[in-house]
Parts: sequence; C-alpha cells; structure tokens
Amino acid sequence: MSAGNPLIDPRELEQAFSLFNEASRQLSSAYAELQEQVISLTAQLEIANGALRRELDEKAVLSRRLGLLLARLPAGVAELDGAGLIIQMNPAAERLLGVEVIGTSWGALKRARFRATPESDLWCYQGDHGERWLSVVESPIPEEKISLLLIHDLTESWELQQALARHQRLAAMGEMAAGLAHQLRTPLSTALLYTGHLARPTLNDVDRYRFAGKTLDRLRYLETLIGNMLRFVRGQTHELEVVSLAELLEEAALALAHDYAQSGILLQIDVGDRDAWVRVNRKEMVGALTNLLDNARHASSFGMQVKMTLGCIDGNALVEVRDSGCGMSTEVLARLFDPFFTTRKEGTGLGLAIVRNLVTMYGGDVSADSILGAGSILRIRLPLVIPQSTV
Repeated sequence: MSAGNPLIDPRELEQAFSLFNEASRQLSSAYAELQEQVISLTAQLEIANGALRRELDEKAVLSRRLGLLLARLPAGVAELDGAGLIIQMNPAAERLLGVEVIGTSWGALKRARFRATPESDLWCYQGDHGERWLSVVESPIPEEKISLLLIHDLTESWELQQALARHQRLAAMGEMAAGLAHQLRTPLSTALLYTGHLARPTLNDVDRYRFAGKTLDRLRYLETLIGNMLRFVRGQTHELEVVSLAELLEEAALALAHDYAQSGILLQIDVGDRDAWVRVNRKEMVGALTNLLDNARHASSFGMQVKMTLGCIDGNALVEVRDSGCGMSTEVLARLFDPFFTTRKEGTGLGLAIVRNLVTMYGGDVSADSILGAGSILRIRLPLVIPQSTV
C-alpha cells in the first residue's frame, strides 16, 4: 500500500458490521411483526366478511319474506314519493284502487274518487266496480321522503253494521208499537165500556153525566198519550230562547205545589246560581222539570222530602232532583229512559224518554243514580249561555 491511502481500522470495520447486523435483525423483527399483523388483520377481515355475508343473506331472506307478505297481505299498501305520487302498490292495493292509478297524484285521486264519512279514516271509494268503504291511514317517513298508505277494505263490515242498525231500528219500532198498543188498550177499553153504559136507554141522568165524564177523562188521557208519542217520534222543539234556568225551576215547582201538598211531601228548591242562563224552549223545559218532580213525588211517601237544586260547573248548568223514596233496581235503572218502559200502573213510559230527547237537542244530557229502598237522583246538564243584554 502507498503512504497516501490510510489503513482501515479493523475495529471500526467490526463496529460497522455489528451495527449493520443489528439493523438487519431489527428489520427482520419488524417484518415478522408486520407479517403477524397482516395475518391477524386478514383473519379479522375474513370474520367480518363472513358476518357481512351472513347479514346480507339474512336481509335477503327478510326481503323475500316481506315481499311475500306484501303480496299475500289482504290489506293494501301503497308508497308515495315526496311529491305525493303513487309509485308502487302491493296486489291488494292494485285490486282496490286499480293498477292505472300508479303514477297519479294521491291528493287528486282522493278529491276525484273518495268521499269522506262521519267516521274517522273511513272513506267511500267510487271505483270501477261500484262503491267500496275503505279505511285509509297515511304514515309519512320523513327520513326517506316518502309516505306509506295502509288501506283496509271494510265494505263487508260496514254493510253488516248498516244491516244491524236497520234490524235494531225495526226491533225498536216493534217494541215501540207493542208498547203503544199496550198503553192505548186499557184506556180505550175503559172508554168503550163507559160509552156502552151511555147507550143504555134506562140510564138516569146522574149516571149518564158520571159515565160521560169518565169517558171524556179516558179520551183525554188517550189524546195526551198520542201527543206525547208524536213529540217523541218527531223529536222537534219549538222556538228556543235564552232564559233563566232558576225561573224555570220555580215555575215547575209552583205547577206541582198543590199535588205535593195533597201527597204530604215537602218540596224544597235550592237555587244556588240565579245567573244560570240556558237556550231552551221555555214551555218544554218547564214540562221536563215538572216530569222529574212528578216522578220523584210518586216515588216518595207521606212525610218525605224532595229537593231540587241548581248549580253551575265547568260551563254547564246542573239541575238535580233528589228523593229518598223507594229507589230503583239496577235493571229498572238501565231501562229508565227507554220509551214505553214504566213501573207505574198509570204511567205512559214516555215522560223520561221525551226529557232525554229534549235535553239532548239542547246540547245537554240526562243521567240517574238510584239505590233500591234509599231514593234516587236525576240530573240534567245544560250548557250555559251569555244573555245578549250582558254581552
């Protein structure tokens, strides 16, 4: 070697090889760790892929089942897009509405072929094969900007309800006719009997006047019964006016004061609010109150008390007629307002039915509570009104 090239120090060369070997060892270790991580990630990826495949298979099965369910579902299902257009329907909806409605506006279809009914969500649909009664419920899905229509065909159910209502009306008419015949037969038979006596040539004047009076009394009773029947059937009232309910209570009490005195029954009136104004027909409302008071009198015995009170609660006037008389059983109470139902021999069975009809037409209601042997309470609730003079 020449003097110009320095000699390589063996120790430095050995140290460089040592550093190179250490770097190679670390690189090999890192590569091994990387291989292990790749193997682990590959295994995890295979597991995830397997889970995704299973989930995809499950969703495919669920989708097939849902498709089969929609195809077999007896109720109609229709999908509306964001613009309200019918974009698809299941077979049941196609049968109910027709395939041709796909692509049309649901709002326009409702206006053209659907007619609303008093019942909520029930529509009369005029289709190509006549009228159908459909229940239509719309359920928006804002996340997907669509809506789903669930359509049930209730035509058979509606027809059964109408048939049942007709049968119930016919049954009520039959019961009413039977009750009316029963009510008319007794006074009519009595009137005919008295009339037969009047035809006897040997009858003296005293008996003639007596039989004539009794005949007239029975005929007037028949006239009253028929008049009540007509009022009940028509369900009509005369002109309404705003009146003080307190005055009507006092008028009804005054009308029966003599009857109460003769029966030995005390009638007490408690008018808690004289500013209770209601819109009724004065004469008919007094008649209704008189009916309640007369029923309470017949249910009471000598020395008992009947109390009629007036109060206001929640925008309504409340009239209560309370007695401590014979009371009513549960069976009698359940039929209390039925026409021609009565427990009194001389009763017509129309009084409380007429009261209920009148009060209902005035926007109120009638109710009753009773305990057999302990008395009864009848209540009339009427909506309060503001008289024009105070407005």
